[in-house]
Amino acid sequence: MALKDVVSEETELRQSHRPARGMAMTAPPPLENGDRLTRLEFERRYEAMRRIKKAELIEGVVHMPSPVRTDVHGKPHGHIMTWLGVYCAATPGVGLSDNGTLRLDDDNEVQPDGLLWIEGGRARLGKDGYLEGAPDLIVEVAASSAAIDLHEKRRAYRRNGVEEYIVWQVYDKKVDWFELSEGEYVPLTADERGVIHSQVFPGLHLAVPALLEGDLAGVLAELQKGLATPEHATFVKKLAEQK
Repeated sequence: MALKDVVSEETELRQSHRPARGMAMTAPPPLENGDRLTRLEFERRYEAMRRIKKAELIEGVVHMPSPVRTDVHGKPHGHIMTWLGVYCAATPGVGLSDNGTLRLDDDNEVQPDGLLWIEGGRARLGKDGYLEGAPDLIVEVAASSAAIDLHEKRRAYRRNGVEEYIVWQVYDKKVDWFELSEGEYVPLTADERGVIHSQVFPGLHLAVPALLEGDLAGVLAELQKGLATPEHATFVKKLAEQK
C-alpha cells in the first residue's frame, strides 16, 4: 500500500471516530482472537479495522481466521457458490449471499461462506445493508475450522432456527447436511446415487460424490435435474404469488 493511501486511511479512521466537542478522542481497541464482546462493541471495533477482511463473533467470542489456502478452501468455496448461484438464478424470490456479514442474534455476528434465504421470510436486509435474522440455509466450508463449524456455530444456527445447515469437511472428504426438526439438527440422508435433496428449497440437489471429487460439471448436471422437477416449478410459482 502506498504511503499516501495509508495516510488517507488513517485520516478517514480518525474522522469516523471524531468525538463531540469537549469529549476526549479515543480510538476503539483492536479486535483480538478470544475477546468476549457484545455484538455492538464487536461491530465498533471491526469497522475501525479497515484492513481486516474477516472476523466473526460466535457465541460472544471473537474469531479471526488465518489466511485461507486455495486448495482446501478457495476452490471448494467457489464450487459451492457456483452451485448456490445457479439455483438462485433459476429461483426468483430466493436471496444469495457470499461471505456476507450476518447479524444472527446479540451474541453472534458471523460471515458464513454461503447462504440462501427466502425473500420476505425471517431473514431481512437491514437499513445499512447487513442481513439480519435466520436465513433458511447456510453452508460452511470447513478446511481448518471444523471444530467451530460443527460445535459453536452449529449451536448458534440451531438455536436461531436456521432450517438447513451444510458443513463440507474438506480434509475428511465429508459433507454433513442437517435439517432442523423439533428444535434439533438431524442429518439428511443421500439417495442411492449419493444425492441429497433440500427439504426447504425444492430442486436444490447436491451430488455429494461429484462435489468431493471436484467435478463441478457433475454437480451442476445433477442440479439441473432438480431444477427441472415439478416441485421446483411449484415452488417458483408459490414465491411469485407471495410478492
